[in-house]
Amino acid sequence: MRNLPITRRDLLKAGVTSASAMALPTLAAEASAVAPPAPPVVHKVKLDVNGKAHELELDTRTTLLDALREHLHLTGTKKGCDHGQCGACTVIVDGRRINACLTLAVMHDGDRITTIEGLGTPDKLHPMQAAFVKHDGYQCGYCTPGQICSAVAMLDEIKDGIPSLVSADLTARPRLGTEEIRERMSGNICRCGAYSNIVDAITDVAGRSA
Repeated sequence: MRNLPITRRDLLKAGVTSASAMALPTLAAEASAVAPPAPPVVHKVKLDVNGKAHELELDTRTTLLDALREHLHLTGTKKGCDHGQCGACTVIVDGRRINACLTLAVMHDGDRITTIEGLGTPDKLHPMQAAFVKHDGYQCGYCTPGQICSAVAMLDEIKDGIPSLVSADLTARPRLGTEEIRERMSGNICRCGAYSNIVDAITDVAGRSA
């Protein structure tokens, strides 16, 4: 009987088949040795969101951002980088702005939380929302909810006398200016580059509320 030549393709197929046959018993043994994952730890949390009380049972690993979006369906707060670097998830908690993706919901039991939905409505816009529309402070609009929440809280910080890295006198009330606004809003990234219009919108609101 004449031996048929073995092609390179046949040799590779035989090698793969042999390696798979040897690996399958080992993989099966390893899979059977792994313990099943423990069930998640669930905790009851009371959140005051936009003036309404909510009681949720959450996995203790749930971020505030996911609690707002996935459990309360308040999708105005955006998930951007999910690493606290873009500011798209900015909300106001007890008067101070935070990145909702970097904090756990269980850490805010009883806290007063304001999202973009709680600032105004299409029929009655918050002054900062109206200013963003007036000055075209957005393009795609994805970062806008975080920008607006951050800007609202930022003006309250200035009223409370909280300085920034560019404040000339750390003991005096900060003076609102372009440099001060840009520094305080530096944690909110706009990939469309609408920064100058955002500064104009904030300046407009600050001038009317001064």
